[in-house]
Amino acid sequence: MVIRISPSILASDFANLESELGRIANADFAHVDVMDGHFVPNLTIGLPVVRRLVEVSPLPIDVHLMITDPDRWAPRYAEVGARSVTFHLEAAAAPVRLARAIREAGARAAVAVKPATPIEPLKHLIDEFDMVLVMTVEPGFGGQKFIPGCLPKVAKARKYITRTGKDIWLQVDGGITSADIGRVAAAGADTFVAGSYVFGSADPAAEIEKLRVLASQASGS
Repeated sequence: MVIRISPSILASDFANLESELGRIANADFAHVDVMDGHFVPNLTIGLPVVRRLVEVSPLPIDVHLMITDPDRWAPRYAEVGARSVTFHLEAAAAPVRLARAIREAGARAAVAVKPATPIEPLKHLIDEFDMVLVMTVEPGFGGQKFIPGCLPKVAKARKYITRTGKDIWLQVDGGITSADIGRVAAAGADTFVAGSYVFGSADPAAEIEKLRVLASQASGS
């Protein structure tokens, strides 16, 4: 299993985003949270900023859309160069059609579920996505504590993915630290979002490598 680390810039210095991206250049992706103040009670950045981040980032951009109308907006993030675009199952009117549109626009198509949303509705559709994101905190704010009760959902998602025989990534986002990443990896996740833990450290690059090693050991990679 290939382990990927995608630090969330939500915890970075927004006045210096280009230099902040340089501090995590050894990661696999830069995770960018787009929030509209409606789907979640927070407002962050939008399409013009993501377009510019794509231009200056040393890493591919992994966009997580926490917005109410992803069917309209998600393909546009692919069009400006995001490598991966994630939308929420709870917000999409036509998730399969949207995933196909994102892929046609040039990005990996991913679907996310909140902590209280069951994974079962994706059981027979999971091969339509390039990645599944299981949220382990309520989306909207960084710095929250990991919810252990989400681990069975991660394990179930891994089971569904394995049955397809396809290379579908399983991402986990929310409260990931060195204390939690091992059990999340053991449950089947291979792609990890960590914001406050990485950017709150004196040496983000070292913490990224630490997370990678811990996840690899726990998953047997």
